[in-house]
Amino acid sequence: MRIRDLPISTLSDHGSATGMTATTGPLSPPRALLLMLFFLLALVAGNLAAPSARALEPAEAAGKPPVSIAVLVSTRSDVCHDPGNVGAIRQLVTLEQQRINARGGIGGRRVELSILDDERTQDKTTAQVRQALTDPKTLAVIGLSNSNFAKVTFDALGAEIEKSGVPFISDLVVNSIYAKHPNVFSTRASQDDERLPVTIQFIRSLGFQRPVAIGLRDMVFSTTFADGLKSGLGQTLAADFRLGMTNEKLDPAEVAAMVAALKEKNPDIVLLSVGTARSADVMKAMAGASVTPPIFLSGRIDGLPADTVKSYPSDLYQLAWDTLPEVFNDKLRRLIERDPPEKWLFEGRKIPQAPGWSNSTCQERPLNAEPSPLDPLNLRAIGLGTQFADMVALVAAAAASEGPKAEIAELRSLIMRELRSTYTLGRGAFKGPFETWSFDRASRAAARTPFVIVQPHNLGRQQLAPIQFVRMKNGNLRQVETLYADVDLIRIYNVDDNDKTFFAEFYLSMRASRNATVEQIDFVNAYLDPRTNGRQLAINPLHNGGPSDAYPTGMRIYKISGKFLFEPNLKDFPFDSQRFAISIQPKLADAPFVVQPPPLALRDKAVNTDGWDVRSQYVGYDGDFVPIIDAFTHEPSIVPFYTANYVWQMDRQTTDYFLRVVVPLLFILIVAYVSIFIPQSHFEAIVTIQVTALLSAVALYLSIPKLSTDTASLSDRIFVFDYMMVSAMIVISILRVNRHVASRRWLKTGLGVAHVVGVPLLVAGMAYYVHSLSLLAR
Repeated sequence: MRIRDLPISTLSDHGSATGMTATTGPLSPPRALLLMLFFLLALVAGNLAAPSARALEPAEAAGKPPVSIAVLVSTRSDVCHDPGNVGAIRQLVTLEQQRINARGGIGGRRVELSILDDERTQDKTTAQVRQALTDPKTLAVIGLSNSNFAKVTFDALGAEIEKSGVPFISDLVVNSIYAKHPNVFSTRASQDDERLPVTIQFIRSLGFQRPVAIGLRDMVFSTTFADGLKSGLGQTLAADFRLGMTNEKLDPAEVAAMVAALKEKNPDIVLLSVGTARSADVMKAMAGASVTPPIFLSGRIDGLPADTVKSYPSDLYQLAWDTLPEVFNDKLRRLIERDPPEKWLFEGRKIPQAPGWSNSTCQERPLNAEPSPLDPLNLRAIGLGTQFADMVALVAAAAASEGPKAEIAELRSLIMRELRSTYTLGRGAFKGPFETWSFDRASRAAARTPFVIVQPHNLGRQQLAPIQFVRMKNGNLRQVETLYADVDLIRIYNVDDNDKTFFAEFYLSMRASRNATVEQIDFVNAYLDPRTNGRQLAINPLHNGGPSDAYPTGMRIYKISGKFLFEPNLKDFPFDSQRFAISIQPKLADAPFVVQPPPLALRDKAVNTDGWDVRSQYVGYDGDFVPIIDAFTHEPSIVPFYTANYVWQMDRQTTDYFLRVVVPLLFILIVAYVSIFIPQSHFEAIVTIQVTALLSAVALYLSIPKLSTDTASLSDRIFVFDYMMVSAMIVISILRVNRHVASRRWLKTGLGVAHVVGVPLLVAGMAYYVHSLSLLAR
């Protein structure tokens, strides 16, 4: 007799024939099946939760005394709305702290953060620096950007700072403040080594003959900047004005006298270093007296009132290190695109105690204003937060090579040694979570050459100036061109997730100059054909820059098509968003350039795509380096390089997946679910239908194209969920006809509720989750 011909009661009694009853035998079929059911339901719940669960890192550091990193910040109460700097610093350094601790801390020690806010008060600044230095747990101090406060603090605590041996990574631009203290570094580029040389070289390169400097008396930053200009420009400097202040405002009488003197000097450019907020008063006074030469600001153009910038009839210049016009830090932009926008919003909170609210100079934000993480002030806050987070990561990386038994003093010494050797300009660099960092060996300031930004008076937008400068290995500045270029994408097709390639056609247009030819550009992510060892590109010149009736004069235009590489993240497939880029960099090291794209609002947004929808487009930059070791002298060095990425973020179209996968799986689940309403006397029919449904789901999975990825995609999780639900229905169906289960009314009723109500609720939950992801993908 075959097993399937036995009565159900006989099958149910099989366990008791072996002497293990439902009440005494631990391995009885009812208990085993119940355990299997609970296990399956746990897997179902886990499958639902898996997409949002955070991957667990190694065990958190514990058992050893913790170390502390002091972070110095300064909140503001004098402005109408919070610039968001402190909020960004707090959030991003905390995330970095959690990441370090999840990976075992520093030498087995848990990392604690001590965030000290001086509220822009001198006494608090000095007291908090002393507090950090005297704390025996302090591993390093990060922060302190106000030059005036820093000078007073360093004068008062100079001996304590040096004696402590605590690595102090400040945010000071005037390196003379900390020059006498060998354990103090700065994340800012040195005013003496970077800001002043670039400014002076720019003035000379553009041929200005009568520059004039305007600064402040008794302000460390302004005074040292003006002194440096006077020393560097020599006789070229036509005049040097130092203005006084009353209650943090410029003296109107001195401003009027200075403007009158400017009329006589007739300068061709003014170097203005009085602070961003006070620069507007000087510009208004100059415009009122019809003295309007170009102005080179020591502050930020976007920090000036919009009406002042718009009404000033000459070009404005400034230096920038992080936030560039129409160009984003590509690594940071990827993080912002990956998360909900509100996670990266820091700027805009109202400060009720600001004086401007009492005298009506402050204005409420428009109710219909939609804040964006990509607003310039918010990006500035994020940039400052990422800088501090990078320094926390640098401290942890520098101390990581010491053993777990190392004392705090040994860890401090190791960090100092790494900052003076491994992470010095020309020898090595620290590749942080957001930026790459090196420090000048002599000044101990970050080696970061600034960009020159210009806002032409007739353009109304900021952009990179026509010439820029890069620091060479010997320390000299080298002039490079700005490449004004645009990539107009025509179409993307043949996207291959497994091969990680796509085909693209686009127009490349660039303003003609000595280095602006396609022969000097390397498309770094173009597919390298192994047969020819060359890029798979077809380049068709349309216009070479000369006079033309059809094309703009002075523009070189090319039509390019080819195969390019991309890095798909298939965790959320098929409701995923992928990044497609055309990446360019100089082909030759002796012909470098910096890329400036046109404003996003003016770029062509029409793209023909095959199975994709364009979500956004932007231009990002990546800074990296090639570490080099001389095999003979064993001398390390690095070669930096920069890449401009024209990026299109695209969402995958999901209609085909819904029709081929989701709908069939839903019908499979419906058929399996409906089978439970067949009378239990037809048990074989119930199980047959459910097993067939399970096999159908497996067959459907095997029939769809497979993705070559090490991570389980959302599609995989949907199939696993379907398998578990059908398997759970099979287990419940078997349990409900088992004699030992049927004899317990409460258990049988509970299984019936789980069958009839629990299964559809779990399916509805999964359907809601998938639907939510599909909406997010849009």
